[in-house]
Amino acid sequence: MSHTARVRIAKSHECNVYGKSAKLRSKSANPPAAHPFVNYSVQRARCVPPFSVQSLQKNTVVVHGPIEEPPAPASARGKVNMKRFSKNGKRKGISTLELDLSGNNIVGNATHRRPTTTFRMYFDRGDLPIKMEYLCGGDKIGWTVDIDKLDYSLYLPLFFDGLSETQHPYKTYARQGVSDLLVAGGEKIHPVVPQLILPLKNALSTRNLEVMCTTLKIIQQLVMSSDMVGPALVPFYRQLLPMFNAFKVKNVNCGDEIDYAQRTNMNLGDLIDETLQVLELHGGEDAFINIKYMVPTYESCYLN
Repeated sequence: MSHTARVRIAKSHECNVYGKSAKLRSKSANPPAAHPFVNYSVQRARCVPPFSVQSLQKNTVVVHGPIEEPPAPASARGKVNMKRFSKNGKRKGISTLELDLSGNNIVGNATHRRPTTTFRMYFDRGDLPIKMEYLCGGDKIGWTVDIDKLDYSLYLPLFFDGLSETQHPYKTYARQGVSDLLVAGGEKIHPVVPQLILPLKNALSTRNLEVMCTTLKIIQQLVMSSDMVGPALVPFYRQLLPMFNAFKVKNVNCGDEIDYAQRTNMNLGDLIDETLQVLELHGGEDAFINIKYMVPTYESCYLN
Protein backbone atom coordinates (compact mmCIF):
# COMPACT_ATOMS: atom_id res chain seq x y z
CA MET A 1 0.00 0.00 0.00
CA SER A 2 1.33 3.33 -1.01
CA HIS A 3 1.96 6.21 1.39
CA THR A 4 -0.83 8.30 -0.18
CA ALA A 5 -3.42 5.57 0.41
CA ARG A 6 -2.40 5.24 4.07
CA VAL A 7 -2.91 8.98 4.60
CA ARG A 8 -6.41 8.82 3.07
CA ILE A 9 -7.41 5.89 5.31
CA ALA A 10 -6.16 7.74 8.44
CA LYS A 11 -8.15 10.89 7.53
CA SER A 12 -11.33 8.93 6.91
CA HIS A 13 -10.86 7.16 10.27
CA GLU A 14 -10.56 10.52 12.06
CA CYS A 15 -13.72 11.77 10.40
CA ASN A 16 -15.64 8.70 11.61
CA VAL A 17 -14.38 9.10 15.16
CA TYR A 18 -14.87 12.86 15.55
CA GLY A 19 -17.85 13.18 13.24
CA LYS A 20 -20.42 10.41 13.75
CA SER A 21 -19.32 8.77 16.95
CA ALA A 22 -18.79 12.15 18.72
CA LYS A 23 -22.53 12.78 18.57
CA LEU A 24 -23.20 9.64 20.62
CA ARG A 25 -20.90 10.73 23.44
CA SER A 26 -22.14 12.76 26.42
CA LYS A 27 -21.97 16.54 26.45
CA SER A 28 -19.55 16.53 29.36
CA ALA A 29 -17.08 14.53 27.28
CA ASN A 30 -17.16 17.05 24.42
CA PRO A 31 -14.76 19.97 25.01
CA PRO A 32 -16.46 23.43 25.12
CA ALA A 33 -16.04 25.71 22.15
CA ALA A 34 -13.28 28.27 22.56
CA HIS A 35 -14.40 31.90 23.02
CA PRO A 36 -13.34 34.30 20.28
CA PHE A 37 -10.37 36.52 21.13
CA VAL A 38 -11.30 40.16 21.73
CA ASN A 39 -8.65 42.82 21.38
CA TYR A 40 -9.63 45.43 23.94
CA SER A 41 -6.83 47.73 22.87
CA VAL A 42 -8.68 48.67 19.68
CA GLN A 43 -11.96 49.52 21.42
CA ARG A 44 -13.15 53.13 21.52
CA ALA A 45 -11.73 55.10 24.45
CA ARG A 46 -14.16 56.58 26.99
CA CYS A 47 -14.17 60.34 27.69
CA VAL A 48 -13.88 61.07 31.41
CA PRO A 49 -13.61 64.32 33.45
CA PRO A 50 -10.20 65.39 34.79
CA PHE A 51 -9.08 64.65 38.35
CA SER A 52 -11.53 61.75 38.70
CA VAL A 53 -11.20 58.07 39.54
CA GLN A 54 -12.11 57.16 35.96
CA SER A 55 -9.08 59.07 34.64
CA LEU A 56 -6.81 56.44 36.24
CA GLN A 57 -8.50 53.56 34.43
CA LYS A 58 -7.38 52.02 31.16
CA ASN A 59 -8.83 52.90 27.78
CA THR A 60 -9.91 56.42 28.89
CA VAL A 61 -9.25 59.92 27.58
CA VAL A 62 -9.38 62.99 29.84
CA VAL A 63 -11.37 65.90 28.39
CA HIS A 64 -11.69 69.43 29.75
CA GLY A 65 -15.00 70.32 28.13
CA PRO A 66 -18.53 68.87 27.96
CA ILE A 67 -18.53 65.08 27.91
CA GLU A 68 -20.29 63.49 24.96
CA GLU A 69 -22.54 60.64 26.07
CA PRO A 70 -22.70 57.34 24.11
CA PRO A 71 -25.46 57.01 21.48
CA ALA A 72 -28.90 56.23 22.83
CA PRO A 73 -30.64 52.92 22.06
CA ALA A 74 -33.13 52.62 19.22
CA SER A 75 -36.12 52.98 21.56
CA ALA A 76 -34.85 56.32 22.88
CA ARG A 77 -33.80 57.87 19.59
CA GLY A 78 -35.62 61.01 18.57
CA LYS A 79 -36.23 62.08 22.18
CA VAL A 80 -34.37 65.10 23.54
CA ASN A 81 -32.99 64.74 27.06
CA MET A 82 -33.58 68.21 28.54
CA LYS A 83 -31.48 67.40 31.61
CA ARG A 84 -28.37 67.73 29.45
CA PHE A 85 -29.17 71.33 28.51
CA SER A 86 -29.54 74.54 30.54
CA LYS A 87 -32.28 77.14 30.15
CA ASN A 88 -30.38 79.09 27.50
CA GLY A 89 -30.07 75.97 25.33
CA LYS A 90 -26.39 75.31 26.00
CA ARG A 91 -25.08 71.91 26.99
CA LYS A 92 -24.10 71.50 30.60
CA GLY A 93 -20.41 71.11 31.34
CA ILE A 94 -18.59 69.63 34.29
CA SER A 95 -19.95 71.17 37.50
CA THR A 96 -17.84 73.93 39.02
CA LEU A 97 -17.92 75.77 42.32
CA GLU A 98 -19.73 79.08 41.91
CA LEU A 99 -21.18 81.69 44.24
CA ASP A 100 -24.81 82.65 43.71
CA LEU A 101 -25.59 86.34 44.16
CA SER A 102 -29.33 85.85 43.57
CA GLY A 103 -31.84 83.57 45.22
CA ASN A 104 -31.09 80.38 43.30
CA ASN A 105 -28.81 77.41 43.75
CA ILE A 106 -26.07 77.07 41.14
CA VAL A 107 -24.85 73.63 40.11
CA GLY A 108 -22.70 73.73 37.03
CA ASN A 109 -24.30 76.14 34.56
CA ALA A 110 -27.94 75.55 35.55
CA THR A 111 -30.02 77.13 38.28
CA HIS A 112 -32.32 75.13 40.55
CA ARG A 113 -34.91 76.33 43.01
CA ARG A 114 -34.24 75.02 46.49
CA PRO A 115 -37.04 73.00 48.12
CA THR A 116 -39.52 74.47 50.57
CA THR A 117 -38.24 74.61 54.14
CA THR A 118 -40.05 73.36 57.21
CA PHE A 119 -40.02 76.91 58.60
CA ARG A 120 -42.03 78.17 55.62
CA MET A 121 -44.57 75.38 56.04
CA TYR A 122 -45.07 76.22 59.74
CA PHE A 123 -45.26 79.94 58.95
CA ASP A 124 -47.88 79.51 56.22
CA ARG A 125 -50.02 77.39 58.56
CA GLY A 126 -49.80 80.03 61.32
CA ASP A 127 -48.17 77.67 63.84
CA LEU A 128 -45.38 80.07 64.90
CA PRO A 129 -45.90 82.36 67.92
CA ILE A 130 -44.64 85.48 66.13
CA LYS A 131 -46.08 88.59 64.49
CA MET A 132 -44.70 91.57 62.62
CA GLU A 133 -44.43 94.93 64.34
CA TYR A 134 -44.06 97.87 61.98
CA LEU A 135 -42.03 100.54 63.76
CA CYS A 136 -40.60 103.85 62.59
CA GLY A 137 -37.06 102.50 62.89
CA GLY A 138 -37.84 99.41 60.78
CA ASP A 139 -39.76 96.17 60.90
CA LYS A 140 -39.41 94.02 63.99
CA ILE A 141 -40.99 90.73 64.99
CA GLY A 142 -42.98 90.35 68.18
CA TRP A 143 -43.58 87.20 70.17
CA THR A 144 -47.14 86.29 71.07
CA VAL A 145 -45.86 83.97 73.82
CA ASP A 146 -43.24 84.62 76.48
CA ILE A 147 -39.95 83.59 74.88
CA ASP A 148 -38.71 81.97 78.10
CA LYS A 149 -41.61 79.51 78.00
CA LEU A 150 -40.87 78.21 74.50
CA ASP A 151 -39.69 74.66 73.84
CA TYR A 152 -36.19 75.21 72.45
CA SER A 153 -35.90 71.63 71.17
CA LEU A 154 -38.75 72.41 68.74
CA TYR A 155 -38.53 76.09 67.88
CA LEU A 156 -34.77 76.67 67.74
CA PRO A 157 -34.08 74.07 64.98
CA LEU A 158 -37.23 75.29 63.23
CA PHE A 159 -36.03 78.90 63.07
CA PHE A 160 -32.53 77.76 62.07
CA ASP A 161 -34.11 75.92 59.15
CA GLY A 162 -35.46 79.27 57.96
CA LEU A 163 -31.95 80.68 57.49
CA SER A 164 -31.98 79.25 53.96
CA GLU A 165 -34.88 81.49 52.96
CA THR A 166 -34.22 84.43 50.63
CA GLN A 167 -37.74 85.89 50.32
CA HIS A 168 -39.54 88.34 52.57
CA PRO A 169 -41.14 87.88 55.09
CA TYR A 170 -39.71 84.41 55.69
CA LYS A 171 -36.07 85.49 55.93
CA THR A 172 -36.95 88.43 58.21
CA TYR A 173 -38.88 86.27 60.66
CA ALA A 174 -36.30 83.48 60.65
CA ARG A 175 -33.18 85.60 61.13
CA GLN A 176 -34.57 87.87 63.82
CA GLY A 177 -36.28 84.94 65.53
CA VAL A 178 -32.97 83.03 65.71
CA SER A 179 -31.25 86.11 67.15
CA ASP A 180 -33.92 86.58 69.84
CA LEU A 181 -33.87 82.91 70.80
CA LEU A 182 -30.06 82.89 71.15
CA VAL A 183 -30.11 86.03 73.31
CA ALA A 184 -32.72 84.61 75.70
CA GLY A 185 -31.64 80.94 75.50
CA GLY A 186 -28.72 80.62 77.90
CA GLU A 187 -28.31 77.04 79.09
CA LYS A 188 -31.24 75.82 76.96
CA ILE A 189 -29.16 76.01 73.78
CA HIS A 190 -26.49 73.41 74.56
CA PRO A 191 -28.79 70.32 74.50
CA VAL A 192 -30.18 71.37 71.09
CA VAL A 193 -26.81 71.82 69.33
CA PRO A 194 -26.88 68.44 67.43
CA GLN A 195 -30.25 69.40 65.90
CA LEU A 196 -28.83 72.68 64.55
CA ILE A 197 -26.07 71.12 62.41
CA LEU A 198 -28.21 70.07 59.45
CA PRO A 199 -30.00 73.45 59.08
CA LEU A 200 -26.65 75.25 59.28
CA LYS A 201 -25.13 72.93 56.69
CA ASN A 202 -28.09 73.44 54.34
CA ALA A 203 -27.84 77.23 54.69
CA LEU A 204 -24.10 77.20 53.90
CA SER A 205 -24.62 74.84 50.96
CA THR A 206 -26.96 77.30 49.20
CA ARG A 207 -23.87 79.29 48.07
CA ASN A 208 -25.97 82.42 48.26
CA LEU A 209 -23.88 85.40 49.38
CA GLU A 210 -26.49 86.94 51.67
CA VAL A 211 -27.52 83.60 53.20
CA MET A 212 -23.93 82.50 53.83
CA CYS A 213 -22.91 85.80 55.44
CA THR A 214 -25.99 85.78 57.67
CA THR A 215 -25.35 82.16 58.66
CA LEU A 216 -21.75 82.93 59.60
CA LYS A 217 -22.90 85.76 61.86
CA ILE A 218 -25.44 83.41 63.47
CA ILE A 219 -22.71 80.80 64.08
CA GLN A 220 -20.63 83.43 65.88
CA GLN A 221 -23.62 84.43 68.02
CA LEU A 222 -24.40 80.75 68.70
CA VAL A 223 -20.87 80.01 69.92
CA MET A 224 -20.79 83.05 72.21
CA SER A 225 -24.29 82.48 73.61
CA SER A 226 -23.07 79.85 76.10
CA ASP A 227 -19.72 78.50 77.29
CA MET A 228 -20.76 74.92 76.52
CA VAL A 229 -21.76 75.47 72.90
CA GLY A 230 -18.22 75.96 71.53
CA PRO A 231 -16.83 72.57 72.65
CA ALA A 232 -20.11 70.90 71.65
CA LEU A 233 -19.62 72.04 68.03
CA VAL A 234 -16.14 70.51 67.67
CA PRO A 235 -17.38 66.98 66.70
CA PHE A 236 -19.48 68.55 63.91
CA TYR A 237 -16.70 70.50 62.19
CA ARG A 238 -16.62 67.92 59.38
CA GLN A 239 -20.18 68.88 58.44
CA LEU A 240 -19.78 72.66 58.75
CA LEU A 241 -16.24 73.53 57.65
CA PRO A 242 -16.07 72.16 54.06
CA MET A 243 -17.85 75.28 52.78
CA PHE A 244 -15.50 77.42 54.89
CA ASN A 245 -12.55 75.88 53.07
CA ALA A 246 -14.18 76.39 49.66
CA PHE A 247 -14.92 80.10 50.10
CA LYS A 248 -12.12 81.17 52.44
CA VAL A 249 -10.38 83.10 49.64
CA LYS A 250 -13.59 84.74 48.42
CA ASN A 251 -12.52 88.30 49.25
CA VAL A 252 -13.42 91.55 47.51
CA ASN A 253 -10.52 92.83 45.40
CA CYS A 254 -11.50 96.46 44.77
CA GLY A 255 -8.00 97.91 44.47
CA ASP A 256 -7.85 101.51 45.67
CA GLU A 257 -11.64 101.92 45.64
CA ILE A 258 -13.87 102.13 48.71
CA ASP A 259 -15.58 98.94 49.83
CA TYR A 260 -18.98 100.12 51.02
CA ALA A 261 -19.92 96.57 52.06
CA GLN A 262 -17.80 97.02 55.20
CA ARG A 263 -20.72 98.83 56.78
CA THR A 264 -22.98 95.78 56.49
CA ASN A 265 -20.10 93.30 57.02
CA MET A 266 -20.93 91.24 53.90
CA ASN A 267 -17.38 90.31 52.92
CA LEU A 268 -17.52 86.51 52.83
CA GLY A 269 -13.78 85.85 53.13
CA ASP A 270 -13.37 88.11 56.17
CA LEU A 271 -16.44 86.63 57.84
CA ILE A 272 -15.07 83.12 57.43
CA ASP A 273 -11.77 84.14 59.06
CA GLU A 274 -13.61 85.80 61.96
CA THR A 275 -15.86 82.78 62.46
CA LEU A 276 -12.91 80.36 62.49
CA GLN A 277 -11.17 82.50 65.12
CA VAL A 278 -14.32 82.53 67.27
CA LEU A 279 -14.59 78.75 66.96
CA GLU A 280 -10.96 78.34 68.02
CA LEU A 281 -11.23 80.73 70.97
CA HIS A 282 -14.38 79.12 72.39
CA GLY A 283 -13.92 75.51 71.21
CA GLY A 284 -11.42 74.28 73.75
CA GLU A 285 -8.03 72.61 73.30
CA ASP A 286 -9.16 70.32 70.45
CA ALA A 287 -10.66 73.08 68.32
CA PHE A 288 -7.54 74.19 66.45
CA ILE A 289 -6.40 70.73 65.32
CA ASN A 290 -9.89 69.93 64.00
CA ILE A 291 -10.14 73.28 62.21
CA LYS A 292 -6.68 72.77 60.69
CA TYR A 293 -7.71 69.33 59.43
CA MET A 294 -10.70 70.74 57.53
CA VAL A 295 -9.21 74.15 56.57
CA PRO A 296 -5.47 73.58 55.98
CA THR A 297 -4.76 77.27 55.21
CA TYR A 298 -6.03 78.46 58.59
CA GLU A 299 -3.46 79.84 61.03
CA SER A 300 -4.03 79.92 64.79
CA CYS A 301 -5.09 83.26 66.25
CA TYR A 302 -3.07 82.44 69.39
CA LEU A 303 0.22 82.34 67.46
CA ASN A 304 -0.38 85.47 65.35
